[in-house]
Amino acid sequence: MGLITEFETIEPVKKLAKKLKKDGVIEHLYFKERIFILARFANKDCLYLDPISRKCKIYKNRPDTCRNHPRIGSRPGFCAYQQK
Repeated sequence: MGLITEFETIEPVKKLAKKLKKDGVIEHLYFKERIFILARFANKDCLYLDPISRKCKIYKNRPDTCRNHPRIGSRPGFCAYQQK
């Protein structure tokens, strides 16, 4: 996503999460799994979801959490946008 420098990748995960949270990029870190939850708007849309086209604005650079959704995450197998 290009949000951190190469040098920041060696920082402790909690320190990195604190910086990203302060920058408004993430809203939560699942420390044991090392999974970051991206920030969302009040309507629960992702920060990077285009409100008109409903497509990801950073699709080519999306994080692994997004690439593997809904297989991994805070609720594996659950996707609020899938038809039931």
